[in-house]
Amino acid sequence: MGRALLIFLDGVGIGPDDPARNPFLTARLPTLRSLLGRLPTLRDPAPSTRVAAVVPLDATLGVPGRPQSGTGQTTLLTGLDAVREFGRHFGPWTPVKLRPVLAAHNLLRTAVDHGRTVAFANAYPEGYPTGIKTRLVAAPPLAALSVDALDRHVGHLERGEAVASDIVNDGWKTHLGARHLPDITPEEAGRNLAAISARADLTLFAHYATDHAGHHGGMPRAVRALERVDRFLSGLVAALDPGTLVVIASDHGNIEDTTGKHTRNPVMGAFARGAGLGTLPLERLRTIQDVAPFILERIGAIRG
Repeated sequence: MGRALLIFLDGVGIGPDDPARNPFLTARLPTLRSLLGRLPTLRDPAPSTRVAAVVPLDATLGVPGRPQSGTGQTTLLTGLDAVREFGRHFGPWTPVKLRPVLAAHNLLRTAVDHGRTVAFANAYPEGYPTGIKTRLVAAPPLAALSVDALDRHVGHLERGEAVASDIVNDGWKTHLGARHLPDITPEEAGRNLAAISARADLTLFAHYATDHAGHHGGMPRAVRALERVDRFLSGLVAALDPGTLVVIASDHGNIEDTTGKHTRNPVMGAFARGAGLGTLPLERLRTIQDVAPFILERIGAIRG
C-alpha cells in the first residue's frame, strides 16, 4: 500500500514526430526530458527510465468520432466505459445522465469507502457550482463533491494550501476579482501540491489550460502552456515524497497537434516515482479506463 497523486491534464495526447505540428518538440521541457530520457511521439510513444515511464492510453474506446472531455473525464476517474454508457463521445462538460455514475464510482469515492484519505488540491469559489449554469461542470470537482472534498477556497490559495487550476492564480485575479492573491510561480505551486499530497493517501489535481491552449492558441500558446506545466512538475518533483506514485493522465488528445482540434491520438499516461517504478505492472494499462483501478490498487483500496 502506498500514496498516489493523480494529475489530470486536459487535452494532452501523444503527437507526431514533427516540431512544426507538435509543441512538445518545440517547448523547453527540461523536467519531462530529465524524468523520461526523451519525449514521447507517435513514432516512439513509450519512453521510460528507472523512475518514470509513459504509457500511451487509448481514449477512443473503440467508438467512432473524436474523444471529448465529458465522457473522457468520467471514464478516467471511474474506470467505467462512460462513452458506451452515454452512447457516444460527449463534451466538454460531464453529461447530466452520467453524474450519478460519476458520483458513485469515482476513484475518490472508492478510496474513501475503503478507509483511505483523499484530497482535491484545486481551489474553487465557496458554494461552487451553485450560481452557475449547473450543466457546465467538469468531472474532477463533481468527483470531489461526492466525498465533500471540494473544500479549498481563496483563503487556502492565500496560505499555499491549495492550487489554482491554472497553477499560478492568474484566473482567480482576472475572472474572480481576487487581486489580493499572491503572485506564485509554477515551481512554488508544484511544491504546494507536494505538501498537500503528503497528507492524503490519494490526491487529485486538475489542470485545464492545456486543452484551452490547444483549442485557441496555436503553437505559441501551446508551447507556453506546456512550459508552465513542466515548471510546475519541477517544483513538485523536488518536494515530493519519493515513495509517492505520480500519475499524469488525460482524457483526449488536442494540444499535441496544433493543426487541428481534438485528436484520436493515444493520450499521455505518465508514471513517476523518485524511489523507482520497480515492478509496477504498467503493461496492464491500455486505455483511459484502466487508470482509476490501477491507482486504487496501488493505495490498497481495491485488490488486483
